Amino acid sequence: MIGTFSDKLSRIPGLSALLGEEVVRLHLPQQAKRKNVRAIVGWGRRRLWLIEPKKAAAKLQLPFVALEDGFLRSYGTGATHPPLSLIVDTEGIYYDATQPSALEILLASEADVFTGPGADHAQASALILQERLSKYNMAPDLAQLPGADAERRRILLVDQTRGDAAIRYGLAGEDTFAEMLQAARIENPNAILYIKTHPEVSRGDKQGYYSNLKGDENTIILRDAVNPLSLLPHMHRVYTVTSQLGFEALLAGVPVSCFGLPWYAGWGATDDRITSTRRNRRRSVAELFAAAYLHYTRYLNPETFEPGTIFDVIQWLVRQRKMAGLMGGRSIGVGYRRWKAEITGPFMAMSQKQVHFSKNAHKAAQLQPCTQDRLISWGGDPKPDLVELAAQSGATLLRMEDGFIRSIGLGSDFVPPLSLVLDSSGIYFDPRQPSDLENLLNTQPFQPQDYKRAARVRGLIVEHDITKYNTEPNARPDWLQADQHVVLVPGQVEDDASIRHGCEDIRSNLALLREARQACPDAFIVYKPHPDVMVRNRAGKVHRQAALQYANAIETQLSIVSCVSACDEVHTMTSLSGFDALLRGKTVVVYGRPFYAGWGLTQDRLSFAPTRRGRTLTLDELVAGTLLHYPLYWDWTLKGFTTCEAAIMQIVKRRQALLAQGGLNAVRMNYAQRQWHTIKLWARAGFVVRG
Repeated sequence: MIGTFSDKLSRIPGLSALLGEEVVRLHLPQQAKRKNVRAIVGWGRRRLWLIEPKKAAAKLQLPFVALEDGFLRSYGTGATHPPLSLIVDTEGIYYDATQPSALEILLASEADVFTGPGADHAQASALILQERLSKYNMAPDLAQLPGADAERRRILLVDQTRGDAAIRYGLAGEDTFAEMLQAARIENPNAILYIKTHPEVSRGDKQGYYSNLKGDENTIILRDAVNPLSLLPHMHRVYTVTSQLGFEALLAGVPVSCFGLPWYAGWGATDDRITSTRRNRRRSVAELFAAAYLHYTRYLNPETFEPGTIFDVIQWLVRQRKMAGLMGGRSIGVGYRRWKAEITGPFMAMSQKQVHFSKNAHKAAQLQPCTQDRLISWGGDPKPDLVELAAQSGATLLRMEDGFIRSIGLGSDFVPPLSLVLDSSGIYFDPRQPSDLENLLNTQPFQPQDYKRAARVRGLIVEHDITKYNTEPNARPDWLQADQHVVLVPGQVEDDASIRHGCEDIRSNLALLREARQACPDAFIVYKPHPDVMVRNRAGKVHRQAALQYANAIETQLSIVSCVSACDEVHTMTSLSGFDALLRGKTVVVYGRPFYAGWGLTQDRLSFAPTRRGRTLTLDELVAGTLLHYPLYWDWTLKGFTTCEAAIMQIVKRRQALLAQGGLNAVRMNYAQRQWHTIKLWARAGFVVRG
């Protein structure tokens, strides 16, 4: 067990996985012995208010391990996004040039850094340059370099935040930045000097050493956030004190002058204004990369929260950058209650500065939406004035709904979703017009990777009994007999839009039960009421006596997937349980027009226009379109978009933890608890978004 005095450090997601040992929070040094702590970890050279971790470790006669963010850290900055990579150093820390670090010792040795983890250095560095990845990755690419003159050299000077430990421990100070600016002007007399502001300074959180510098025709201050990897190709040389951007410049092939002693200086790859006697070996840029990014840094797999590779992190960061590119402009949610705005806002844009909520279309119009913006309403029928506003402004109109693998807990109980869908054509449960899902299933050219992932997702869902809400226990039903043909009839919310718009003669739970009995007169019919109806959140209750005219059993305790697994076939109007049944190889008879019908996988009692659903799909193609390509999946811990597989495993782990703590009662309230919980949330959040 490893101890830390930092509460913030102890709460880093996946920390124990990255360290390979459990991390325990210590409030006082004397707790270390009682908790069998073998080492103390601290954040770099940072002091805490009352305890200096390194000194406390020395007094306890325990090793001190310094931690620091990795060089590919996260999409956003530390205030909002946990690190995806971590440096673990038992000797020093990479930015402290006053003593050797594990990285310096490695680089100074005879070690071949291209072996072991370093064998993938060429592929990893190429991907970083190709995808323009840096420590933080929220800043947009450079649109146009201001003041550029093809006849003049362009020199980049990198500002840093005041008080940064990398300055003091990099053998530099405030005067160093003045010296660097003077040297850059003398050494490049006819050049344009560009001053790159640090991301935390651009955001307004901190001050930089050049924050008060005035620009002129020869000195241009780049104060807006910009992706440094998109800036570097425009530069002829980079001047830095100790910034990591200096190494990224080397990686991009730009010459670098160092006025402090960062980890990558002193090895022959940089123009060094100060030197270190300990660094007397020459290392190439590729060797520096292999040592620092692959040997020295540890990576978290963002989907499993287990130890991962640099490629796992690259893939995650690329996904976030892609989503940011797709979500340009503003997202304006219209008509959302405050509690719903709180749990859906992250799905609308990578930066919450782009997200706005308005009470109605009139208020939304005051935001002056344009063609780059998106107007978002909940459900299938946006109000006419919102449709008109979208048409007049050119903004994209999107409909939002829960995804198919949503959460542990009901949406009507304010449980945050892991998945939502945003549809620009219609919405998946409304067959009156094509949806993005229907169009995708009709036209998507599925790739080998789609089939592989779909089969894996299907296997995970079946193995772990996953469905939409996951609130009910899984067990073998006591009504199951070996010699009976079991038909499951899942109840639905009768005023649900999928029934109002997707059904004809059969549009109530009782009518569905009657039709199932007529179709299967000798079967053992099980009726499973909908969870929202059971807790009196929605309409659709069937009195027990009426249901038992047609059903042999009414299941109110077990999960829908326990019932699906135990049955031979499912009869449904438009319920998602029909899709659950297809995943488990069951026969599905459909009396409405749900999204999964009409593709040759179900027995359909209603017809579909051949021009609408004319394609015959395999089960894995249906799964790929429905679960892999159509929804958005959100990781509430890492604050980023994730995959279907990751969302499934988060539900599995969360459910296992709840069961270990005594059951699913935390997300399964009785009626009185539910109403009181609702009142408290409404009182805190308000009924409707104002604005």
